[in-house]
Amino acid sequence: MTQKTGVLLLNLGTPDDTSVPKVRRYLRQFLSDPRVIDINPIGRWMLLNLFILPTRPKQSAEAYREIWTDKGSPLLVFSQNLTKAVEAQLGASYMVRLAMRYQNPSMDSVMTEFRNAGIERIIAVPLYPQYASSSTGSCLEELYRIAAADWNTPSLSVVPPFYDHPAFLDAQAAIAKEALGDLNDYDAVLMSYHGIPERQILKSEVGNGGHCLQKDSCCDQLVTANRYCYRAQCYHVSREIAKRLNLSEDRYHVSFQSRLGRTPWIRPYTDHVLEELPNKGVKKLAVLIPSFTADCLETLEEIEMRGNESFIEAGGTSLKMVPSLNDHPEWVAAVCQMVREQGVAATTAAMTV
Repeated sequence: MTQKTGVLLLNLGTPDDTSVPKVRRYLRQFLSDPRVIDINPIGRWMLLNLFILPTRPKQSAEAYREIWTDKGSPLLVFSQNLTKAVEAQLGASYMVRLAMRYQNPSMDSVMTEFRNAGIERIIAVPLYPQYASSSTGSCLEELYRIAAADWNTPSLSVVPPFYDHPAFLDAQAAIAKEALGDLNDYDAVLMSYHGIPERQILKSEVGNGGHCLQKDSCCDQLVTANRYCYRAQCYHVSREIAKRLNLSEDRYHVSFQSRLGRTPWIRPYTDHVLEELPNKGVKKLAVLIPSFTADCLETLEEIEMRGNESFIEAGGTSLKMVPSLNDHPEWVAAVCQMVREQGVAATTAAMTV
């Protein structure tokens, strides 16, 4: 009997519903993670319980209601659809499941399901194109903790951040072409990414420091010092997508969204860029968000709704957001390709030990 391989698709998470208590529960779990708010524990507790949780859950619940569907959270629905499509395409030798770092389906429950099914070999796919300690790092830390607690610890391999994988980049470009049609109809393309605090970029620098965030050109190419730099990886993705869309450097912009608190986050800020572009002659704007593999609050509410409103108020005439990868066939094929490649790599490594 052929042993099945477990495939674990990992994403960040979503509230179970749009009620304030469920949103508060989600935010508490998410923002209590020391990889997300990476300050001393007392400061994190005070920030969360004295400033964020008293007001933010109500605001976030209202935002979630704007994007919620009859089937539930878009992030969950698209991720579930992706999981089913990947399992169907990989075939009977694989058991594919979705787990969220925060809330449901939980990583604990899915790992238990694998164990009960006799799955001894697992390939994890963190669904984050770029590496950040607050996303990929947090997911893997929790996954390793759960796997290590098993008496019969499973064989575990991980698909690395795929910001430079041709299949991911090709899928992003294909969806953009499909959604936008003739790019000449747009004055510019904005590629917006989720932001992270500058201090997290500096903590990821390899070596003795002196490269990251020291000058405007620090992310112009990938080198040893910035190989874990989230910002550098985002700029790399932007350059590669621009090549595939035949965009010259003056036709596209890069920015970072979703900042929280008063500490400096990586720049430029998306909300500022959206207000500035109309004054630079950009009236029709296309927006890609290549740090998300599934549409969620940050794409649908923050950009397609609020971002569009800000752009129009600043003098723009139209903003077109390109959908995330979601469960698009090219993305399904890309995930399957990366899973198979990782399976071969893990088998080869085991044979050489």
